[in-house]
Amino acid sequence: MKIEEINSMTNSSYLVVLFCATAGKNGDDLGVDEEQVVLFVYLLYDLPNNKVVAVQQHYVRPTPSELSETVITEECRLETGLDEEVIKNAHPLDHALEEFDRFLVSKGVHPDHGGKSFCLATDGPTHIRQVLHPECGTKNVNIPQYLYSYFDVRKEFKKFYKADNITGIKTMLDYLGLQEDQSVEYGIRKTQEMAAIIHRLVVDGHIFGEHEYVNERLEPGICSKSDVVDDEVVVRARGLPWQSSDQDIARFFKGLNIAKGGVALCLSPQGRRNGEALVRFTDQEMRDLAIRRHKHHIGQRYIEVYKATGKDFLNVAGGSNTEAQAFLSRGGEVIIRMRGLPFTATTQQVLEFFAREPNVSEVLDGEDGILFVHYPDGRSTGDAFVLMGTEEEADKALKKHRDIMGTRYIELFKSTTAEVQQVLNRSMDPRNPEPQENQVALPPLIAQLPQAALPYIPQNLITSGTKRDCIRLRNLPTCSQVTDILSFLGEFSQFIVYQGVHMVYSAQGEPSGEAFIQMSSEEAAQLTAINRNRRQIIYAGKKRVIEVIQCSGEDMNLVLTHGISSPTLSPVVPLAQQAALPLTHAPLIQRQIISPGATLLSSLQAPASHHFANPFTSALQFSALPQPIYGSPFQQGLSPLVSAAARPAMYPQIIYW
Repeated sequence: MKIEEINSMTNSSYLVVLFCATAGKNGDDLGVDEEQVVLFVYLLYDLPNNKVVAVQQHYVRPTPSELSETVITEECRLETGLDEEVIKNAHPLDHALEEFDRFLVSKGVHPDHGGKSFCLATDGPTHIRQVLHPECGTKNVNIPQYLYSYFDVRKEFKKFYKADNITGIKTMLDYLGLQEDQSVEYGIRKTQEMAAIIHRLVVDGHIFGEHEYVNERLEPGICSKSDVVDDEVVVRARGLPWQSSDQDIARFFKGLNIAKGGVALCLSPQGRRNGEALVRFTDQEMRDLAIRRHKHHIGQRYIEVYKATGKDFLNVAGGSNTEAQAFLSRGGEVIIRMRGLPFTATTQQVLEFFAREPNVSEVLDGEDGILFVHYPDGRSTGDAFVLMGTEEEADKALKKHRDIMGTRYIELFKSTTAEVQQVLNRSMDPRNPEPQENQVALPPLIAQLPQAALPYIPQNLITSGTKRDCIRLRNLPTCSQVTDILSFLGEFSQFIVYQGVHMVYSAQGEPSGEAFIQMSSEEAAQLTAINRNRRQIIYAGKKRVIEVIQCSGEDMNLVLTHGISSPTLSPVVPLAQQAALPLTHAPLIQRQIISPGATLLSSLQAPASHHFANPFTSALQFSALPQPIYGSPFQQGLSPLVSAAARPAMYPQIIYW
């Protein structure tokens, strides 16, 4: 068959060989270290005539980093031979893409200017999927439509020659017996070698037929418990910001094809997002590329990515509730989750809530676009899901976050199909704990404190020492939550250690307006205090100045215990003997500074040292210590090991993660 006949069967008249190099790792590890593009090269190949038309390269200046004075790593310099001064004086990535666009117009192949059809060709998927798309997404650079499809030359080579162990350009040249290109420039050399491989493929009769495609956006989808999910297409992402939506996670994996409805946000036993998600990809190749994004970043937070199983995904995203399936099948663009609703709330009240000025928004399908969550006996949980027809309507609706319905403020979050099914599955599971009929209704923040019988541990087991790796926040709004603190700290929240945020409450359950935060190092604590002290936080339309003070674990304990020594520093004396002791010999008693114990912490994957079975706490004579007086909402939270016979004169504080 002649070359002309072969190429008349292909979808494209031209191929554009694309090649990138980053400031860090290249070759097979391209994109693993999240470094930026510093070299952008493209070569236009005429398929009907089987020849190179033109080749062009651009040096690219990366966004400067405050952490490094150098632009490219030593590894990059040795691999590519690039000169750092040349890179520093180059244009940014968006300029290189504009030049690429003008090149296509000048050669008569731009699809928007009446040009002949073309498709990109790359050595493997990493140049497109792991470098260009993620970096353009991070920098908010517009991605042209023609960057969403390409030919993977390695795959085409393996498919045509039935060859194994093809790992890159060098192995393809060796297989064909071709010589390496002698061009001086690294990028030019690589694209010329790719052109030589393409030339041989065409001469030998290969047809470039089916493109690889990059999904432009995450598509919604419904997953059933009866579905079969391959174990080789699922990952678990950990360390996500708590406010992350499924679209945020899709942006983190930008360039990789996620299956419809393939992002499932995991919830804690309390029904809150726990910073984890299970992500289902379209095939194993996408999953393997996703694993290579382990410890890449969302903002200032690095995200851990691990392999997971199809069963893991179904346990979170799979549903069997017919009501939920019918609700989700209505096809709303955005799902909004409502929390804190009055138990007597009706669909009409929800519609009126969104129809109020300002930020009037319309619920898709009216009352049919609202799904209340109930317990098996029909009682409301205070949660509901609402469908919005467009992103614009959803954005207006979300501005009503913490608006009032009746006497309660309502929390609003973007949700997902997986979260809808997960919440309904849990609410209808009779094994899940439900509030007792006689339980006292509490204000929303107090309701987050432990309500079941939990053991408690002394504060000094959480943190101690003279190392100044903590910060103290003062003058916080009384309704502040942990998420509010993370938002206030901004990029400095990346330095917070696991479970290191401690909200401080009084023994009556009243917020104290203070929080203690454990940081990863003294330098991190100092940097945070310098940059965030006396900054303002806007809450309920009012500005408050927040004090951020660097301190140590010992300082933290001293404040919370009102300067009273720890019981570990003096012997425990039975109460009956204390009256007989001279005042100067009276033992120093620590008022109980307590934190939720094993039941609550296990949901947060707390380390074993935080459990009541700690050797220190088991040896401590709790019955011999004065105990705090709790208001009625906290009585049922006391450990049965704690005696209420002796009570202190002052209310101590309690702290809560």
